[in-house]
Amino acid sequence: MTALQNALANAEAQIGREVGVSNWITVDQAMIDSFADATHDQQWIHTDPERAAAESPFGTTIAHGFLTLSLASRFAYDCFETLEGQVMSVNYGLNKLRFLNPVKAGSRVRGRFVLKEIKARNERELLRTNILTIEIEGEETPALVAEWLGLAVFQD
Repeated sequence: MTALQNALANAEAQIGREVGVSNWITVDQAMIDSFADATHDQQWIHTDPERAAAESPFGTTIAHGFLTLSLASRFAYDCFETLEGQVMSVNYGLNKLRFLNPVKAGSRVRGRFVLKEIKARNERELLRTNILTIEIEGEETPALVAEWLGLAVFQD
């Protein structure tokens, strides 16, 4: 049995199960400002704490939705080990994504992964579909829920 076949067989037993919960990350104003600079999205609800406190329905600045989503890669590092024979992982995209709750500056978030599907694309690639929920500490409604696809690439 190849390393890919072995990984596929092991993962199939986990379909429908939670496969990882990441560490918490604090989304502070400095992170939000850095993301705003990198993406050229300087909307005041993200970057102006005084105005956001006075005028926004959130009472403070909030993280960009795409900032929250971008933390998925960090969460994956916490939750997934390199499989035997795997040489890299590649972000393959999203099938579904919903931003459900804004992340206020100073909040802590973490990722929770449930394996939805796994299949071999060819003799070198496994395509994993995970349901990613990014939770906000102390909030009932998560920041987002996404169906995230990733490729595990194996050596020849």
